[in-house]
Amino acid sequence: MEEEYTLEMRIQREIMSFSGIMGIYASDLKGNVIRINAGEIYETASTIKSFILADLYRQVREGKKSLEEKLIYDTKNKINGSGILSALEAGVELTARNMAILMIIVSDNIASNILIDYLGLEHINETIHLLGLKNTRLHRKLGLEGWDKLGSTTPEDYGRFFELLAQGRVVSPESSADMLEIFKKQHYNSTLTYFFPVYYLDEDNYGDEKPDIYVASKSGSMNACRNDGGIVGTPYGQYVITILTKGFADKQYHKEHESTIYGARVSRLLFDQYMALEGRFHL
Repeated sequence: MEEEYTLEMRIQREIMSFSGIMGIYASDLKGNVIRINAGEIYETASTIKSFILADLYRQVREGKKSLEEKLIYDTKNKINGSGILSALEAGVELTARNMAILMIIVSDNIASNILIDYLGLEHINETIHLLGLKNTRLHRKLGLEGWDKLGSTTPEDYGRFFELLAQGRVVSPESSADMLEIFKKQHYNSTLTYFFPVYYLDEDNYGDEKPDIYVASKSGSMNACRNDGGIVGTPYGQYVITILTKGFADKQYHKEHESTIYGARVSRLLFDQYMALEGRFHL
């Protein structure tokens, strides 16, 4: 009887009516891992930008690039979609770090392409390989040849990336810490936070203290997918959650999309379990 009510079974029942395929990888970083369709290949959409960020920090660490080097937005990388550079005139000059911040926190597509040019597509894929993520690849720049098949990954690979980040093992502890702070500022995390208690999402409730609850994440959406993943910080420690979806019926973009709603239900189940067990998914 008890097996009927495990966390995994409750998650499976929560997403039973979802029209597509949902892949889930979650780790409490204490040895308890949840895997549901975690080895299947999914389109990355903008989640691939997390790996571009990692390669930037790797090349900086190796002395090949600089976070302070000035990069220029020129018309060859002008594309539509998310971000703010598309609303500005070409010629804007920003440091590599500021381009990376735009790429992550508002998912700026132009900043992403500028960084791909700066770093080299194959070098980004080399970094992904060195992280041990065998099923993840950046296939091409964003939007210049259409939007399909931008990148591919699995829920487990994307989750492993954030596990390594939480452990300070992406490039170096210092680089991991800096990247984590960037991910904390990411604006589009509704799948992970939609059903979180509102109290924890309002920093005004903490006064001058740092919030006890935070989300450091990167999401991505295309017609073929709606994805989110990252690290949730709590008073009991951190846990990793990635939710990738494909094959759903509704191709429209809106805040009540079934991927968001069902994914948010899964996220809340994991949040409640982790908090109730004071930092674990399982006893």
